[in-house]
Amino acid sequence: MIVDAHLDIGWNAISAGRGFLARPAQGYVISRSSLVAAGVGLVFATLYTAPARAGRSMRTRFVYENAHEANLMATAQVNYYRASGLDLLGTRTELAGYARGWRNGRLAAILLMEGADPVETPSQLGAWSDRRVRIIGPAWGRTRYSGGTGAPGGLTDLGRQLLKAMRRKKVILDLSHMADQSVADAFALWRGPIMASHSNARAIVPGDRQVTDETVAEIARRGGVVGVSFYQHHLRRFGRATLEDVVRHVVHHARAAGSPEHVGLGTDLDGGFDARHAPIDNLAKLKELPARLRLHFNRSQVEGIMGGNWLSFLERSLPD
Repeated sequence: MIVDAHLDIGWNAISAGRGFLARPAQGYVISRSSLVAAGVGLVFATLYTAPARAGRSMRTRFVYENAHEANLMATAQVNYYRASGLDLLGTRTELAGYARGWRNGRLAAILLMEGADPVETPSQLGAWSDRRVRIIGPAWGRTRYSGGTGAPGGLTDLGRQLLKAMRRKKVILDLSHMADQSVADAFALWRGPIMASHSNARAIVPGDRQVTDETVAEIARRGGVVGVSFYQHHLRRFGRATLEDVVRHVVHHARAAGSPEHVGLGTDLDGGFDARHAPIDNLAKLKELPARLRLHFNRSQVEGIMGGNWLSFLERSLPD
């Protein structure tokens, strides 16, 4: 089973009309049919909401001006996932049963909130947990909770309250998009399961959107996993990205982590970009990745990178 730890399925459907149950839209690669044909059995389906101040590349008519509007937008995406018949797994028991019975053609999801502004107050977190949100990344750009990509800064007082509420509700922390100071603040405060769903190596592609080797090492020390994004500008500084660029980031993360058991995929395919900015123009080409990884890792390690590492992490991290 291949696991993809970051897909903006709900946002694409509602903001841009790229429905999940149809064939992939022209120039894009993600749909239910393309995922199952490629052997993907589990995705981390995001609740992404675009702030009105978002840059042009992520700006749509579907934006929020305040936390309540963000809440409504994320709620619409939860409803979309349910209407699409996507199984939302929420416990270790459910995950174990699904993994045991999985066969090609089945697809389930873990809900991941990317940017925490839809949580109007930390006291509201229980309502989102009840909706099966199991992972939260406090930032995208700057939010009320955290500094983020292109917006330096630490956790706010509200952000510290959010992390405490997440720990009580056994919600996993996603460091992707968090600014460096917020990452440092989180490491000092957080004692729960931790990951980075879609973050590439800053040593290869400079910039605050990528993670440092030190961050990868600390995530690994805490038993977490880092997912490699397939967005071209996260994979290389110049030119067209290929699967070899994906392999390069996987290998680099594995060295930083001290083991490939802490690396997985978080493709972000369709995450505000089309196939022109991805290393593959058809999701079926994902099947070419294991052979390329085998040049650097043994068979068991490759199976882990393709999905097993995320499954093991979830087995340790989801509530009972």
